[in-house]
Amino acid sequence: MDYIDDLINIAIKEDIGDGDHTSLSCIPQNAQGKAHLLVKEDCVIAGVELAERIFKRIDPNLLFQKKINDGELVNVGDIIFTIEGTSQSILQAERLVLNFMQRMSGIASNTNYYAKILDGLDTKILDTRKTTPGLREIEKWAVKIGGGLNHRMGLYDMIMIKDNHVDYAGGIAAAINSTHEYLKNNNKQLKIEVEARNLTEVKEILAEGKVHRIMLDNFSFEEMRTAVKLIDGKYETEASGGITSETIREYAECGVDYISVGALTHQINSVDLSLKAI
Repeated sequence: MDYIDDLINIAIKEDIGDGDHTSLSCIPQNAQGKAHLLVKEDCVIAGVELAERIFKRIDPNLLFQKKINDGELVNVGDIIFTIEGTSQSILQAERLVLNFMQRMSGIASNTNYYAKILDGLDTKILDTRKTTPGLREIEKWAVKIGGGLNHRMGLYDMIMIKDNHVDYAGGIAAAINSTHEYLKNNNKQLKIEVEARNLTEVKEILAEGKVHRIMLDNFSFEEMRTAVKLIDGKYETEASGGITSETIREYAECGVDYISVGALTHQINSVDLSLKAI
């Protein structure tokens, strides 16, 4: 969680700078206040734990009382938490808490929407690297809160051989073999996923082996079913490429283990929340 602490510090520096001069100028330093977080639209709430960390970073003496946990379905009018202490501290933290929680709750709600479409099936929803620069950790955190799973965090924690890698390497076999050589030479143990653009490439990957997962990119339903049958459980399977809420269940019914959806994090609306003095 060190990265989260760093992110909070950056957000504080960005928003507060050398001081919240509005609050400092019109509210007495010793004034005490209380506020609660009010839900203004139905959603899956996310960012409660992060909010508490922000308040405590601003002022360790603030009293945070959680009413609802991350991941719970909430309705208009619900109270998520109360915060009590120095009025200046509450006001300094207000916008930081709202900015993070509104976006995280939007992502969690969007993920939950997709996950519910797959009710009764074994296929799991994955996020992607299509995240806001600097906010990937909290956005992927929100995906998990909403019922999805995280794909790799970045370029460093999993090998994903995609179309351009294959083309630059000189083919699928060359890409896989050079990857294994690289991992051996650098004493790294990373899972390997290879993208297939068509059934011919699926067969090439199967002939070479030595991978953990095969990504089936932009396959039709018929091609997807054929590919899953060819792979026959030897490796994990992942469907990807332009999959929407209208098509995701039919892709899942083809038998893939995972479906990655970039829209979980980059096509969302922030949820309407409000911190109100009480």
